[in-house]
Amino acid sequence: MPVTIHPTAIVSEKAALGEDVFVGPFCMVGPDVTLGDRVHLHAHVVIEGRTSLGADSEVFPFAVLGHPPQHTRFAGEPSTLEIGHHCTIREHVTMHPGTAIDAMKTRVGNHGMFLVAAHVAHDCVVGDHVIFANNASLGGHAKIGDHVMMGGFATVQQWCRVGDHAMVASQSAVDSDVIPFGIAVGNRACLTGINVIGLGRRGFSEDSITTLRNLYRTLFRGKGVFSDRLAAARAEFAGSDEAAAMFAFLDQAGRNGVCQATSRNGA
Repeated sequence: MPVTIHPTAIVSEKAALGEDVFVGPFCMVGPDVTLGDRVHLHAHVVIEGRTSLGADSEVFPFAVLGHPPQHTRFAGEPSTLEIGHHCTIREHVTMHPGTAIDAMKTRVGNHGMFLVAAHVAHDCVVGDHVIFANNASLGGHAKIGDHVMMGGFATVQQWCRVGDHAMVASQSAVDSDVIPFGIAVGNRACLTGINVIGLGRRGFSEDSITTLRNLYRTLFRGKGVFSDRLAAARAEFAGSDEAAAMFAFLDQAGRNGVCQATSRNGA
């Protein structure tokens, strides 16, 4: 199918456009942009920089993808923004490319849904099947797993991670790593349990969910120091794929530590 470009759109002749791409009124597409097959850009979309957008993705008015990152040390280096296929990017969403202080790349996975005014900062890695509700935002270098749900106005601090199948509640501020399968709530965010409803919707068995709930209690509600609880959990839950994923995530904890089940003041 041919490419359709509205007469008011400005599309560089050097941009790479796949089959059946639609570029709506007043859109701007830069020379280093790649649009996959059947990408649909509604009116007033701006895509610049070394940005690629995968097939069957849809971008709504006033989204801005690939403009320079909001970082004082960015010096125009040829970094990239890669967005997967079947993504829905709603109004006023912003996504920025990487920087030289990290991997030079921001990567967003497939089947993502980014609602109004969501933001993905420089050098972030975002998994598949994520949902970012209105105004959810990531600081630079954040890593977000598959099937993560970010509530409205939820924020993740620079360099933090959110594990697969986790949920960050609305208006929560995350400043440490959120475990896979968990729910994080509050400012600053703390764990409140396992994302039981989300896991059920994704087909996890009752046995798997029960295992995760018991693992959570051992790790985050048990007595003693965390290192001892972790050692006990490794022995108790050996053989569980879900537990193995949890342990792998904990083993890679970085500079921000791991979100705990109580707030800093002990409440």
